[in-house]
Amino acid sequence: MLLFFYKMLHISSRILMKQARQRALRIFFLVCCATLSGTLHGALDRVGDFALLDDRGTFHQLSRYQHRAALALMAYDSSCAEMGSMLDRFAALDSSYEDQGIDFILLDARDLGREVARALDLPLPLLEDDGQLVSETLEITRAGDVLVLNPQRLSVYYRGDVSEALDDALNAVVDGSMDDTIAVETTGCTIDFPARSRHLESPPDYVSEVAPIVIENCLDCHVQGGVGPFAMDSHIMLLGWSPMIREVLLNKRMPPMQVDPYVGHSASARGVSKQDLQTLIHWIDAGAPRGEGEIDPLEHHMQSNKGWVLGEPDYIVQGPEHSIPSTGVLDYYYNNIELPFTEDKWVKAVQYRAGDPTVLHHLITFVSEPEEDFWGAERVSTSVSRRFVAGYIPGKVNVYEFPEGVGTFIPAGYRLSMQFHYVTNGQSTVDQTQLGLYFSDLPLPREQRVQAIGTRFVLPPNTPEFALQASHSLDENIVITGVRARMNYRGKKMRFEVEAPSGVSNQLFSVPAFNYGWQPHYLLDEPVTAIAGSTLRVTGALDNSESNPTNPDPNLEIPFGFNSWEEMFTGYFTYYQSLD
Repeated sequence: MLLFFYKMLHISSRILMKQARQRALRIFFLVCCATLSGTLHGALDRVGDFALLDDRGTFHQLSRYQHRAALALMAYDSSCAEMGSMLDRFAALDSSYEDQGIDFILLDARDLGREVARALDLPLPLLEDDGQLVSETLEITRAGDVLVLNPQRLSVYYRGDVSEALDDALNAVVDGSMDDTIAVETTGCTIDFPARSRHLESPPDYVSEVAPIVIENCLDCHVQGGVGPFAMDSHIMLLGWSPMIREVLLNKRMPPMQVDPYVGHSASARGVSKQDLQTLIHWIDAGAPRGEGEIDPLEHHMQSNKGWVLGEPDYIVQGPEHSIPSTGVLDYYYNNIELPFTEDKWVKAVQYRAGDPTVLHHLITFVSEPEEDFWGAERVSTSVSRRFVAGYIPGKVNVYEFPEGVGTFIPAGYRLSMQFHYVTNGQSTVDQTQLGLYFSDLPLPREQRVQAIGTRFVLPPNTPEFALQASHSLDENIVITGVRARMNYRGKKMRFEVEAPSGVSNQLFSVPAFNYGWQPHYLLDEPVTAIAGSTLRVTGALDNSESNPTNPDPNLEIPFGFNSWEEMFTGYFTYYQSLD
């Protein structure tokens, strides 16, 4: 059973694989200790992994603090009269223990929201607990409740307040003498959880509340023949997988492609509202009841397959046949596709059709010169404009109609360069993906291109936050339609912005939790105009530490390079020239 569980996780991404392995090793270690000694001495209370953004848009995940000795967290409520003194004392500890490997953060147990939280100008990061779900899981009950957490073992060193007992617990963590969880009674202001109280009285209904959320947010991938590791095709399947569903929702492994919802917006950035998260989590906590409905909406959900949505393409690019093994972690496939065109072509729309959608994870296509490979001029330049076609996202009908008067230009004699990323699913298969091209009868006035902006570096070993940035100055007016972050295993975060000639910056998009397994091209819901003289900029960081779950070896120094065992930091701005 454990082997099956491991394989199912393995196919979803490298992150799932490594975290599952770590979990299994922890369980194996505890069982061995119990067998040898007959009992478990000094057992700390367990706690589930969780992840939240803070009020500054930074991603925090408990298991990603493994390079630190502990994470100290205090529940914050500005309406509590005693909060000021508790905050002062807690914040003072931050500087005292920083060099001892203990970080200090606050938890917004009241769900204030970004705007209110930023206005508070707090001395420590405030985790945004949308829907109060992490506070509930951590059993927070009062403002000022403090937890000192062990990121390595996902356990609790201390649960209490900011009294002297906290100092004693922190010192015990530093000197390694903490054996059992220390629990201290707290007396702060009581925190209410209205959604939980409502759902405790009347659990969410499976048919009318839970199933529609699953259909809307999960069934693009989690269906028979989909790229998801298991199908959510019945109540029984949800019930069986409910512990994992709860886990991946709270630590933000799912939905994938985590972005900051307060910086720009893209429909391709999948996310679940806090109300829907409360419904799902509270339903699972209630035992995932089936309810009274006779018909199971998941069993009757039909996945649509519309074929060529825009009609038969003018030209169908037959991708290469890729033989995908049943198991293993695969590197990217790169292929150059020759085209038969003897005259220039303007592409006004495209559609991808995966040969085997259960294994194709993402795909990027550029137009390249006859002697170029996929990376083209990026090999020799840190800032280059390229001809971009489109990206493939699993689970969606991948149809892209460019804005009126905009298209991708394919000069006669040029070819396509494609990058394929596959995941294994326990069965060997062959994928041959098609790309349908729809041409304009006349040349189009504006060309879709992508501005690649990167930098060169050497990444030191055991470095949890290696800050990087890259920029490009515009010499023409453009309209930005999308962005994409490109890093390898040690990628951590990337933010996209435009700085006007006046110096005013506009934050376009932010990927605070970069995932090597998910690198979509985010189409902006609202295109952004940038005038000549503006600066396109990407800022972010790499994580070459043990806390990075995709890091093959944090002890290595990593050079810049385009291969997966090297590292890169490149942001892509998709755009077309503005005629205004």
